[in-house]
Amino acid sequence: MQSSPRFLPALAWSASLLLGACASTGPAPVEDLNGGSRVVAHAPAAPARESLSGRSYQVQRGDTLYSIAFRNGLDYRELAAWNRIGAPYTIYVGQKLRLDSPTAAPRVTVAAAARPSTTSSAVAAATPKPAPFETLERTPPPSPAATNAASASGSATTAAPKPAAAVVAAPPASTPVQTVAPPPPPAPAAGNVAATVGEVSWRWPADGTLVGAFVAGDQTKQGIDISGKSGDPVRAAADGTVVYSGNGLVGYGELIIIKHNASYLSAYGHNRKRMVKEGDRVKAGQVVAEMGSSSASRDSLHFEIRKNGKPANPLDYLPRR
Repeated sequence: MQSSPRFLPALAWSASLLLGACASTGPAPVEDLNGGSRVVAHAPAAPARESLSGRSYQVQRGDTLYSIAFRNGLDYRELAAWNRIGAPYTIYVGQKLRLDSPTAAPRVTVAAAARPSTTSSAVAAATPKPAPFETLERTPPPSPAATNAASASGSATTAAPKPAAAVVAAPPASTPVQTVAPPPPPAPAAGNVAATVGEVSWRWPADGTLVGAFVAGDQTKQGIDISGKSGDPVRAAADGTVVYSGNGLVGYGELIIIKHNASYLSAYGHNRKRMVKEGDRVKAGQVVAEMGSSSASRDSLHFEIRKNGKPANPLDYLPRR
């Protein structure tokens, strides 16, 4: 049956009302069917982000605040402060982090009428105040009579005969006693030697030979390399907490980062296998990984020490051997 032409305007008017109603509603609801119950909720709006200027980084899966700071040569405390992140420094995938200090606050200027004279103020501040006059004791000059009396006393003392020196008999000769030095203590094993630097007791993290040295300013030589065989134990260089255990930092392979105190971190790269996870407390000498090679030409441990986020020469901290 065909519609009469007189009904067409009414149909068009109804359709326009329906389209307008659809356009005025919010985003499509998110439905969650859980055990037969139907929960309907609108998708939350994306939170507004603070605009970032300068360098920034978007958090990837597997990152920690410590690994991001380590990768960029930053102190994790500064990175946290710049991004208003408090302990325990939780970050989220997709979060954007500022990698440099925000713009410094504007300097406060003082009106000229209220500003004291710079020269007089500086001199007044730099010049120490003398003690009150009453506290300064002055010794009066000696009177002529006292001077004459002292001179006469000195003359009398000089003129007095000296007493004869007492004669002391020499002790009888005796057989000299031979002193025997105690034997030196036995040298501790290489794995037990420690050196305390920066309030941290450091030990060598592996038993192999040093095959790569630290070079200040060289991005490819920010630590030392210790040779060995695949599977050799890699040990914690000091007590601390594991703050990163993963393979997300390019050039380090399977990497472990340990925090020893507020200033010092140590890093262990190119492992074959990681034996600890983030949050683990470890003791000095505890095995934390097995030595590997990653993409290097030989099996070795790459070991770094960071002080306040900056690479430091590990040989300045490890004991001599």
